[in-house]
Amino acid sequence: MPIKILIVDDDPDIRDVLKLTLSEENYDVSEAGNGEEALKAIHTKSPDLVLLDYQMPILDGREVCRLIKKDLLLRHLPIIMVTGKGDITDKLGGIDAGADDYIVKPFEPKELMAHIRMILRRTSIDLEANPLTRLPGNVSILNEFSLKLASKALFAVCYIDLDKFKAYNDIYGFEHGDEVIRETARILIRAVQTVGNPDDFIGHIGGDDFIVVTSVPTSDAICKKIIDDFDKTVPSFYNEADRNRGYIVAKDRQGKAQNVTLLSISIGVVTNEFRTIEHVAQIGEIGAELKSYAKNLGRSNYVKDKRVS
Repeated sequence: MPIKILIVDDDPDIRDVLKLTLSEENYDVSEAGNGEEALKAIHTKSPDLVLLDYQMPILDGREVCRLIKKDLLLRHLPIIMVTGKGDITDKLGGIDAGADDYIVKPFEPKELMAHIRMILRRTSIDLEANPLTRLPGNVSILNEFSLKLASKALFAVCYIDLDKFKAYNDIYGFEHGDEVIRETARILIRAVQTVGNPDDFIGHIGGDDFIVVTSVPTSDAICKKIIDDFDKTVPSFYNEADRNRGYIVAKDRQGKAQNVTLLSISIGVVTNEFRTIEHVAQIGEIGAELKSYAKNLGRSNYVKDKRVS
């Protein structure tokens, strides 16, 4: 899969030159003409690297960079700031805003390629993370489970899943679906930061499936916070007509139209408070069972395992 690079510059001639240069190296290139367009493209196209001009209308490069680096899901996105020749103020401004590197106009194509390769090598350590949310993926999740089991301490694993997400994706498209997943990740991060513990773990299993590993005492507060924030955010994912109606019309697997209510979130909480858990597979099995039960309730909710083995 080719590496995706976003070019942000208000000069169309410079964008054309950069696009030609990068395309020859088989990069997947997209463009934005100002800072506002850049932020929209970053949220919808999920680039692997941004070439960002410093001087632009609407939002300059420094402000765009600051907004990206403030976002918990985007702060790992590498940014190369493109500055004017010899302007030390622009260079310092870009670095202060969080840019990973800078290059001065005019530049040679070989110089640009060297900067890009260097930055991509530097960020390759994040490849195990989910590419959409940058949250730790399945390798890290399994390692976290193993550490918890080895510690013999009490723990809680919250399995989180979106309800009716496939129908939403079918009607609104993958770009909107991806933004729902990213916003869900932000909600999980905020919940853990607000009511969780400093060493809590958040992982992205894939698609619309996430996990939070926390302590037993804080698991209820985290689940309630996630559900409350998600339900408040859900209406913003829909257009006005669907929002007011409270459902979308989608086709089931037999091709028949059906009314599908707005997205909700279900959480199954696995703990070793009342039962002994001896291996990683047990956590997944119990989590799938609890989450399936929670989804049958038809609204955002969580189910916590209190059964004794």
